[in-house]
Amino acid sequence: MELVSRLRGQSTTVFTEITALAQRHAAINLGQGFPDTDGPATVLAAAKRAIDDGANQYPPLSGRPELLAAVSAHQRRRYGIDLDPEREVLVTVGATEAIAATILAFCSPGDEVVMFEPYYDSYAALVDLAGATRRTVVLRFPDFAVDEVQLRAAFSERTRLVLLNSPHNPTGKVFTRAELELIARLATEHGAWVVTDEVYEHLTFGAEHVPMATLPGMAERTLTISSAGKTFSVTGWKVGWVSGPAAAVAAVRSVKQFLTFGVNGPFQLAVATGLGLPDAYFDGLRDTLRDKRDLLVRALTGAGLPVAVPSGTYFVVADVAPLGVVDASAFARLLPAAAGVAAIPVQAFHDDSGAARTLLRFAFCKRDDVLTEAGRRLARLSGGQQ
Repeated sequence: MELVSRLRGQSTTVFTEITALAQRHAAINLGQGFPDTDGPATVLAAAKRAIDDGANQYPPLSGRPELLAAVSAHQRRRYGIDLDPEREVLVTVGATEAIAATILAFCSPGDEVVMFEPYYDSYAALVDLAGATRRTVVLRFPDFAVDEVQLRAAFSERTRLVLLNSPHNPTGKVFTRAELELIARLATEHGAWVVTDEVYEHLTFGAEHVPMATLPGMAERTLTISSAGKTFSVTGWKVGWVSGPAAAVAAVRSVKQFLTFGVNGPFQLAVATGLGLPDAYFDGLRDTLRDKRDLLVRALTGAGLPVAVPSGTYFVVADVAPLGVVDASAFARLLPAAAGVAAIPVQAFHDDSGAARTLLRFAFCKRDDVLTEAGRRLARLSGGQQ
């Protein structure tokens, strides 16, 4: 039986392939972006308590009231965004379902979605699944700045959505306020909605995270998506949310009800606990990840590789051209056996693979000793010492 034609261009994800190679060769996996330590004990204990207290049956479609209220309180406290928790917040199976349900709710065949490449791989697949067309704007190593001419050219009378990820995976870029204002102006001019994936909102290093919904006139045309996985180091829980104008959230809810309906009941209560943690927790998470970033950047530069020092997320993009590499995708498939380290080729996140021909993405959300050992192994490729 053949896969539906809209998805025939989408094969097994590069994460699945590279992780399998890492396991086969006992390599350090700096490819897939998951931490190798657990989240805060308070949040883990809240999950156990919720299970013991019997919160194990179907939760409400929109989400447990405790989490809806916690998301609303978080947005108000952090960004000054006021949300009605009952009408303007929807809990989803991670950010990925939020993105999927939003695209399916808003896009029809013939519609266009403006998005930036490199992009998180599910974005392209979901736009294809909706039968819409993606119009991409290339962010280029090493600064990944937005090209205004290219961005303007991506918009048309058929633009339905702008899909924006900031802080940005895989580059680690945090879009500047000026870039966001430009995107907002163009979206408004073309009557488009902006969908913002902000799952790394708490992981910025010396850069300001500006939610699109806080810009003048954008609250009424922005859907904001986030999740617990990165913020609390619980990527396996798959608890996310989408917030925005009530009518838009209702449209997303109409799709979501036929995808999964309810979401991980006891974990919702634990995430509500996490969102209520004091600022010291979020600041400590940021500072810890910044130190890990610096450790991996030193290791990569010590191995002779130019890097784009990220302002957010937990990924570093490095150029492996100094090693004589001309095809990062092929090199990434050899790296676990050759060096005992796994990384993701940035080409996998591009329509224009030539824009990232020699770039690899490395994750630094690992223990310090793991990052140090990965640096030693990578140094051997260039004959360096660590």
